Amino acid sequence: MRVFDTKEIRNIGIVGHGHAGKTSLVAAMLFDTGATPRLGRVDDGSTVTDYDEDEVARKITITSALAHCEWKDKKINIIDTPGYAAFILDAKAALRAAEAAIVVIDAVNGVEVQAEKAWGYAQEFAIPRLLVINKMDKERANFEQTVEQIIETWGRRVVPLQIPIGSELNFKGVIDLVHYKAYYADGKATEIPEEMKDAAQTAREKIIDVVAEASEELMEKYFADGTLSDEDLIPGIHAAVKERRIFPVFVTSATQNIGIQPLLTEIVELVPAPDEFLVVKGKDTRGEEIEREIRDVAPFSAFVFKTVADPFAGRINIFKIYSGTVKSDATVMNCTKSAQERLGPLHVIQGKNLEKIAEAKAGDIVAVTKLRETTTGDTFCDKASQISYDAVKFPTPAISFAIEPKSRNDEDKLSQALHKMLEEDLALNFTRDPQTKEFLLSGTGQVHIEVAVNKLKKRYGVEVALHPPKVAYLETLKGRAEIVGRHKKQSGGRGQFGEATCIFEGLPRGSGFEFVDKIFGGSIPQQWRPAVEKGVKDAAAQGAIAGYPVIDFKVELIDGKYHSVDSDDFSFQVAGRKAFRAAKEKLKAVLLEPIMNVEITVPQENSGDILGDINSRRGRVSGMDSKGNQAVVKAQVPLSEMLSYQSTLNSITGARGSYTMELDHYDEVPASIAQKIIQKAQEEGRIRVVEDE
Repeated sequence: MRVFDTKEIRNIGIVGHGHAGKTSLVAAMLFDTGATPRLGRVDDGSTVTDYDEDEVARKITITSALAHCEWKDKKINIIDTPGYAAFILDAKAALRAAEAAIVVIDAVNGVEVQAEKAWGYAQEFAIPRLLVINKMDKERANFEQTVEQIIETWGRRVVPLQIPIGSELNFKGVIDLVHYKAYYADGKATEIPEEMKDAAQTAREKIIDVVAEASEELMEKYFADGTLSDEDLIPGIHAAVKERRIFPVFVTSATQNIGIQPLLTEIVELVPAPDEFLVVKGKDTRGEEIEREIRDVAPFSAFVFKTVADPFAGRINIFKIYSGTVKSDATVMNCTKSAQERLGPLHVIQGKNLEKIAEAKAGDIVAVTKLRETTTGDTFCDKASQISYDAVKFPTPAISFAIEPKSRNDEDKLSQALHKMLEEDLALNFTRDPQTKEFLLSGTGQVHIEVAVNKLKKRYGVEVALHPPKVAYLETLKGRAEIVGRHKKQSGGRGQFGEATCIFEGLPRGSGFEFVDKIFGGSIPQQWRPAVEKGVKDAAAQGAIAGYPVIDFKVELIDGKYHSVDSDDFSFQVAGRKAFRAAKEKLKAVLLEPIMNVEITVPQENSGDILGDINSRRGRVSGMDSKGNQAVVKAQVPLSEMLSYQSTLNSITGARGSYTMELDHYDEVPASIAQKIIQKAQEEGRIRVVEDE
């Protein structure tokens, strides 16, 4: 493959709702450009970008995949992204490497929730958007209605640049309003049918009006000539697309291979080349913002936006070159890790296949294998001219399952296998809860976790069992009391003695534990006072009523007694423990539960049912916003009420809703519920006292 200059490169991310036809669209683009010898189909598992076993079996895209093709002497790097709710976050990471997003809309179902989410990601990165209304050959496909819905969702800047010839089973081609030609399944340009010329001319004039308004120079030409020539119109649309003043709409049927070639032409003509954005922002070694020119003669810099754990090639790091030129076997600086890496051979990616190349320039997307230090989110740069780019931020995973290896052999392999999977999937998280001692696998939804577990088994031979995680409750004390903790033991010879007088007091939520030494004089020698604190903390860790750690209380050590022979550090630790146990009898001990900040995105028509369901879960709704056809509900809900929420949300919304949540604070459990938790703790034997005195 030849080396492409920056101006010859187009980087596009294909995004949209699941089953809108993104992967089929990519397959048709690859076929029509000669990049593949046959038209791949999702139904028979023959597409280039859905090659994983789970993707083929489920017929959905699970992780972003790359492909490339050439059209009109330009290289188009294509990133096919997931549209299913559980995997949509991967689309966010992919768009970091694109100069434009192509948002695929189903001509039957219109704008759906994940398309809106993907649009939001593109908006976050401030990149242009093109819309493709796909599946025009399907029953009930409606171009006009879909365009109206798109405009209603994303505004008047949405402008169709094509109109369909026929619809449903009679859909046979598209009219390109820019070049004023008709294209049928063979992709060849022909004259517009006579019966559609009036409609085409009216639609074209609307485009000319929009483009002319954006430039004084074009406006003058428009008034002088009454129209704009192709020489003026195409650059005018290009500039408007780049500046996000218009979002053009195109029409296709990917499975029937209709409208693909004119779409490819529009991508080449309208999507900005990487260097058209002039500079990219990053940070220098002191963390201050700097800019780098997007040119192949600038110092080298690149951003690693994806990592693939390939069973044969090992770790594959995929990066977008922002500036400079890089050659195979180059040694570069990983600015994020402050380590040098020898890149080895450079590759371009076609689905699961790697093809070696000698060199790549600014704007291109390439891959390297088997690097030691590099992971997703890292920046490569020239050691003499360092810059680092911010990693993509992901929300806290919404759902967690306790994960348990099925055998000792699985236990040994689990950690290493998960480490590789976490490098590949940034929306996945693996932690150990220090309180419940459970290993937790967290992700965006139940399907996300199921796919991860399936991958553990098939790819790494590790079998695990999943079960709902235990809720990490806490306890606290309410009130104030003076307590004497006294430990005395005589068993012949040297005995044990320590006495500590303490004031215990409950504190507001979030205060933590506070120990104050208020002894003046020598009622307890200085060296033994920390032992009292240690004893109190040890006892508090065992709980007061249900075996959960006690937090948010204060202990003031005000007095005590000691014996010159029998007192020691251990004696005062025991005195501290006894003081706490006496305090929990005098003060009121209460149970605390984690309260989560929850954000739920659902279709507008489901918002009422969601509000009712949140109230039934002891939740407090704090606000509701609208984003196009979606309602965003914000609430605070106890974690114990959210453990099975995914299935309920799917049921209410027909699997069109999604949610995120993160810990906000701990709050008191209602007495009726607390009693059940305490009873269960007693049955499980959580409540115990260490007999050390």
